[in-house]
Amino acid sequence: MSHTMEWKTRLYLFEEEGTTKARATIDTGTTVLTGHGTARRNPADPDVPEIGDELAAGRAMRDLSRQLLDIAERDVEGIGAPRPDPAVGWPV
Repeated sequence: MSHTMEWKTRLYLFEEEGTTKARATIDTGTTVLTGHGTARRNPADPDVPEIGDELAAGRAMRDLSRQLLDIAERDVEGIGAPRPDPAVGWPV
């Protein structure tokens, strides 16, 4: 059985008082999830905005991925499947 979906993801970055903030959203068509991440530059470090963007964005996407994995784990349990053995099954 073939299954094709399109989920829309957006990533927003902004800087506020020396802190880079990121918000990542994913819209599955039935659910919208939001992940958040921040990055603060040590005053002794060089000012390289791209690094703050990468850190904040990565942290927001990691937060979003954790939420997706939590939902998947609950869904697996909801269909009566036992918790997966880390060595086999669905590695969530």
